[in-house]
Amino acid sequence: MSALRGPAVRRLLALRQDQKLTTRHVRLMAQSLEVTERTVWRWLAAAERDESAAAEPGARAQSKDRFSVTPEVRRLLALWKGNVAAVHRELIARAAKGEGEPPPSIPTLHRAIRRDLTPGERAGLAGGERAARKHDVFLARPRGWRNQVWETDHKQVPVLVDVDGKARRPWITWFTDCATNAITGVAVTPVYPSRESVLSALRFAVLHEEPYGPFGGLPEKVRVDRGKDFLSRTVTAAFDLLDVTVEDLPAYTPHLKGTVEGLNRAVESMFLAALPGYARQPRPGKRPSRPKDEALLSFEEFTARLLAWTRWWNTEHHPAPLRGKTPLEAWQDDPTPLRDVPAADLWTFTLEDAGTRTLTTRGIRFRKRDYVGAWMTGQAGIQVRIRFMPHHDHRIEVYHAATGRYLGPADLADQATDEQISAVRRARAARSRRLKKDLQAVQYERYAAVNQPAAPQLLGALTGAQAEAELAHAAGTSLSDLALPDLIPPAAPPADWRTPPSLATRTAPGRPASHPSEPAPGHLPGHTADPAEHGDAS
Repeated sequence: MSALRGPAVRRLLALRQDQKLTTRHVRLMAQSLEVTERTVWRWLAAAERDESAAAEPGARAQSKDRFSVTPEVRRLLALWKGNVAAVHRELIARAAKGEGEPPPSIPTLHRAIRRDLTPGERAGLAGGERAARKHDVFLARPRGWRNQVWETDHKQVPVLVDVDGKARRPWITWFTDCATNAITGVAVTPVYPSRESVLSALRFAVLHEEPYGPFGGLPEKVRVDRGKDFLSRTVTAAFDLLDVTVEDLPAYTPHLKGTVEGLNRAVESMFLAALPGYARQPRPGKRPSRPKDEALLSFEEFTARLLAWTRWWNTEHHPAPLRGKTPLEAWQDDPTPLRDVPAADLWTFTLEDAGTRTLTTRGIRFRKRDYVGAWMTGQAGIQVRIRFMPHHDHRIEVYHAATGRYLGPADLADQATDEQISAVRRARAARSRRLKKDLQAVQYERYAAVNQPAAPQLLGALTGAQAEAELAHAAGTSLSDLALPDLIPPAAPPADWRTPPSLATRTAPGRPASHPSEPAPGHLPGHTADPAEHGDAS
């Protein structure tokens, strides 16, 4: 609309010069420009005084002494998190000290900041790079074809779930296809995920027979975001064996994997917000807290509901980029052939290699523990290669070291019973509680509040008797304080030694000690004294 102002004002100016301008012309022009009639008359008067004002009606006249944003103002905006009033106070204080020119008024400063800085710059100076990124324009990648590119990520769900009697927030690891928006693989863990979660979700994503669904096959590329689990040696080795390219994206660039990031946002608003135990639910009161009588979902029930929602997303949901299709329909309409891998080979590729061992009569020694299997009968003495699932140390998979042939599984020998494991866990929890209590005791120190600059003053009054008793107890338990090094003073040094006066006063008076190389008085070299000669015959 602002581009039409110049021609409109010039048209009215020509009508006025020809004495054909009427109030109706001004009213119609104001309606078309969506401004008041008074504004149009003001623009017309300014154009009569200065013909250059007709080029940009309504623009503020520029002058050489107009205030502009300086690098100092930009630094102060970053320092005060975009607070213009605080920047104005800082400029006034610096001008009072003679460190600069007096600043303009706050409205002028506001106009200069809006004029000279873009919305992204203002947001960045106030909130950092992440806030500035919200004002950027991003290009959209072409949709491509199925299994061309996958994206993967971890997400901690804002839902409290009952895990063995404790309220925890589970983690989801999933893979999504960028061309069809389909969730190809998912894995859920009660605690922070590891490489085992990535491998489990990867098997779920690659296999497409039941119960995994029609989605699957090997992708050409997988995008990750520098997560240590996705870039671990085991996961990268599995991707290499499966001939899958891993694209490691720069840190803090969620817009480069927008498909899975959009899924992370959608699952919360479309599914998690309606579950019991949702941690971000608006609650009454100044300190919102979870109701004490709120029943939480068990981990098994939460996993079942999440998998059901995943099936709904793939088969019934219509994402906007698919133009009315579901991910399943978009997947089935794509004629791109799939790269399949047998389930047995996939299981082998997604295990961690532990090197070779010798099969003995006690089984296989791995991590200072013995593993045995029924197939080992008559096999003692052969060289085998061990592969295992991370964190699943109760079983290993054994292969022939020379041929690579799969021999069978091996279970941990003399494995503890469930009762023994529960007892060990209870003992560990009790020890953890004791340690936590000891560490919290140090944090209960209180310091006095001050109104003037002063050294911190620790609160907690003690009587003299209490202080002496505590110091006596500490001294009675310290071996260094119990030691008495001056109880038996050392002997005096030889007379020909240059002994410092401070050391001479700390030695016992008497006969000086002899040199080690000199015989003692009354003894000859090579002669052993008889005790009878000194009256010690008794």
